[in-house]
Amino acid sequence: MQQNSVITRTVEAAGGVYAPGHLGELTQIVDFVLVDAVIEETGSREKRLRLLPSRVVVYFILALALFEDCSYRSVWGKLTAGLEGLPLVRPAVSSLSRARRRIGAAPLRRLFEILAGPVAHLGQPGSFYRGLRTVAVDGTLLHVPDEEALTWRYLKRTGEIMEFGYPLLRLVVLVECGTRAVLAAAFGPGE
Repeated sequence: MQQNSVITRTVEAAGGVYAPGHLGELTQIVDFVLVDAVIEETGSREKRLRLLPSRVVVYFILALALFEDCSYRSVWGKLTAGLEGLPLVRPAVSSLSRARRRIGAAPLRRLFEILAGPVAHLGQPGSFYRGLRTVAVDGTLLHVPDEEALTWRYLKRTGEIMEFGYPLLRLVVLVECGTRAVLAAAFGPGE
């Protein structure tokens, strides 16, 4: 006889247009109160309540980084997957793109400045070995537009790594073991 186990969990989410910004791992790591404070500090708050509020757009941009190979629509689907049955907006890709431009880089830069760094406390299981903090190294390549404003600090060499006409930016991160912290640093091609 086959037995099935069912695990249920109640998830509390904000109502209305804020619902997509209140679910998943992102809100457990990057608290929405912190996101709101950063949005205020950087002057990125919307002037009127939109269908895509600034807080939700910040979480959408963070999700884009997690699901780099997915389309905007697919990432939005992942962000709202746990909200079945709620009346949610299904924004067009162009609306998501405009919202991303509206927010800009300042809130994300400020979030990084606040959150980057060691998290584990001395003696936290899995975080230290013989008194040294344990980390794992990981890396990826990101497509960036071939614009002087983005690539001015990197040498352009013949045979530079390019795919689909865009330079690839090498991103190398140190992940603190025993926690969910990521310490990131971006490097140009071949560095």
